[in-house]
Amino acid sequence: MLIHKEIKDRELYVYMNGKLIYKRWLDTGASKVFDVMAYNKNTLVSIKDPEQQEKCEQVAVSALLKLKATADGGRRTGILSGYRPDHFFEYAENNGRLEAFMGDITWYNGLAIEPGEEKVVTVRFLFRPQIEQYLSVGRKWRIHEGPVCIGEAEIIDFI
Repeated sequence: MLIHKEIKDRELYVYMNGKLIYKRWLDTGASKVFDVMAYNKNTLVSIKDPEQQEKCEQVAVSALLKLKATADGGRRTGILSGYRPDHFFEYAENNGRLEAFMGDITWYNGLAIEPGEEKVVTVRFLFRPQIEQYLSVGRKWRIHEGPVCIGEAEIIDFI
């Protein structure tokens, strides 16, 4: 694995194996992580798992995504189409997360969804038998970056 860092025009760029993975604007302190694979102990499968790439079984829904405002504990920067956070449909007592599902969020109109904004998006989940019980119109779930809840979504329709 080859890591390369460079500073151009007061911006820090970090590349892994020639691919841009991180950018920081040095004047403002804002940053953006590219190619995030949200995969932790609660995630059973990742889009990048080789066995899952062969199967490619997915279910897509149209959903209303609402990002938390920065002041309410949300992100400091917006998200771009193709974003892949953890999706939690159910919590245990004391707000403990039970099981995360992998899914990517895409849209075609506009560049970013900023903290505090909402937008109708497409969410594609990797199909696992465990997710079926949660997929119904009107179902809400939380969007996470690791342990931090950054927003919520609600299923509008199936695609």
